[in-house]
Amino acid sequence: MGEFDAAGELMTGALLGRAVEPRTGEWHAPDAMCLNCGTALIGAHCHACGQSGHVHRSLGAIGHEILHGVAHFEGKIWRTLPLLAWRPGELTRRYIAGERSRFVSPMALFLFSIFAMFAAFSWAGIGPPVDLRGEDGYPIAAIRAEREKASEERDKAVAALPAADPAEKVELQDAIRELDAKLSGLDAAAAELKEETAHVTTAHTGIETLDHGLEKWKKNPSLMIYKLQSSGYKFSWLLIPLSLPFVWLLFFWKREYKLYDHTVFITYSIAFMSLLFIAITIGASIGLSPGWLTFAALGIPFVHITRQLKQAYRLRWRSAIVRAVLLTVCIEIVLMLFLAILLLLGITG
Repeated sequence: MGEFDAAGELMTGALLGRAVEPRTGEWHAPDAMCLNCGTALIGAHCHACGQSGHVHRSLGAIGHEILHGVAHFEGKIWRTLPLLAWRPGELTRRYIAGERSRFVSPMALFLFSIFAMFAAFSWAGIGPPVDLRGEDGYPIAAIRAEREKASEERDKAVAALPAADPAEKVELQDAIRELDAKLSGLDAAAAELKEETAHVTTAHTGIETLDHGLEKWKKNPSLMIYKLQSSGYKFSWLLIPLSLPFVWLLFFWKREYKLYDHTVFITYSIAFMSLLFIAITIGASIGLSPGWLTFAALGIPFVHITRQLKQAYRLRWRSAIVRAVLLTVCIEIVLMLFLAILLLLGITG
């Protein structure tokens, strides 16, 4: 199912990204009149109601929209990705300066890359094993299910015993003895597991909702981890406001840089990191050297942040490196805050 989940998440990200991506600079020859309000068209969109002058009415057009979203955002992504990879600060600066129709917007690229990253994780089978069968977590649930199955088989064998011929009775009696032994073993395993986990106590905070969530976490930790993973991409946008104060602190005395500028910087940066982790995930899946993958995971982000800082804020190399070191520490704080929020959402959800 991982491939289907990956495809679904990739398509969702593409369509969400396309939904927020402005269509400025994309001209299609319109009809003479707006099909929505009847106003004469003088451009790609109706100046009265805003509807696009070019409308589709075919199943192929829906596929065309999906392919546009997944593949190239109407060609903008092929102009955006090279700059994002090698000259991220220039891309940031040019977008802030007003070159909007040439490039994929930060938020559209962010949405696409985040969903694509989780699609890659799903495709590669990265994720916790999940037991969704109820309050009790694995392996207790598995032991109970196996015991129920063995008990049903024993009951059937006992019921068939009176009507069986002598040879069949011997076979049934042997089967009953084996099932009795199996049931005893399962009971012993369950008792041992309960004894091992008896010392694990759940913290009591005095807050009913929080205590209830902690109790659920204790009973089924794998399900809670799954919920954290699901919340990870749903609330990934929180990384932007969490990072904003730290980037602002690096330049708070430079009045020419506004909060909007820092937000564009952060959003493009997160999009690049997501795409990098997609490449690393694919590289690991096809058997690339762990050493190279570790270098890519640890070295490339710092180099990229340094280059983006230098180019976007017109810094000298020394100043960019110092700020990149400080920003790396801030990123660790942001990730811990993000994880804490996810844990709180998982416990109280």
